[in-house]
Amino acid sequence: MHMANWLVTGGAGYIGAHVVRAFQAEGITPVVLDNFSTGLRQFVPEQVACVAGDIRDQELVTTTLIDHDCVGVVHVAGFKYAGVSVREPLATYSNNVTGLASVLAAMDQAGVRQLVFSSSASVYGTPKQELVTEDAPNNPESPYGESKLIGEWMVKDLMRARADFRGVNLRYFNVVGSGTNEVYDVSPHNLFPLVCAALTQGQTPTICGDDYDTPDGTCVRDYVHVADLAISHVAAAKALAAGKELLLAYNLGSGTGLSVRQIMDAFGKASGIDFTPQIAPRRPGDPARIVADGTPAQADLNWKMRHSVDDMVASAWEAWNKSRERP
Repeated sequence: MHMANWLVTGGAGYIGAHVVRAFQAEGITPVVLDNFSTGLRQFVPEQVACVAGDIRDQELVTTTLIDHDCVGVVHVAGFKYAGVSVREPLATYSNNVTGLASVLAAMDQAGVRQLVFSSSASVYGTPKQELVTEDAPNNPESPYGESKLIGEWMVKDLMRARADFRGVNLRYFNVVGSGTNEVYDVSPHNLFPLVCAALTQGQTPTICGDDYDTPDGTCVRDYVHVADLAISHVAAAKALAAGKELLLAYNLGSGTGLSVRQIMDAFGKASGIDFTPQIAPRRPGDPARIVADGTPAQADLNWKMRHSVDDMVASAWEAWNKSRERP
């Protein structure tokens, strides 16, 4: 089965650049569209066609899809900081809702009928379940989470309106690590880069709250390796192209979770730096435990946890240090 080109919006970002490499590994040609607001041009492999522009420029998206003969879109472009979205709701909606509307309209115009949408665990808010399944209630607690849920509605509504349009929503939890030293997490808000930055600057990383109702008192989260996540995007694209029946949404989650203290211990091991994390007060709104069931994605999207906590941390630490050696 020939899988023609796939457009990866946000393909110069941390997650998008891993998705691009996963497509290449499967012999499928990725095309990147990115406005480089957070993505880096050097994250895109040299041989990959890369269009500089904004997803809200519908004409540009349409032209890109047609010129590059794309049969599908992996939509990873978006504004992803939940905390910032509370202060900047309009920018969040513009990027994530108006942006997706533009991509969908461009696909409609270009006759492209397959979409893998990068959604988020934030559509659940603070789940009541010990293990979050796809049918858990949607209760987002930030404009970011709301924008992702609206995105899922838009995908569902277009599927209803166009018999030949097919889409799938992938809900990510905490995406970490690096699949290649060329690409690293550039977020100023995520735990892994924060710990890397602290350790390289000779500071002590901080744990916010150690009195939660969890085995070691620190928050338990669902950390998944970015390379595993990327493989499932390609599996979703191939399943759509093959006409397989898919669920509307899938959790890409570990089923077990890791505590913040376990992450810190792994950083001590990977870095060779002996440190005792500082304990700060709890952050408001941090639930004790969020862990997802990834069983449906295992069945349909080649989803597996192929990396241990030590793999995740060591790969992140190595890529971080390699990035600091570059000019």
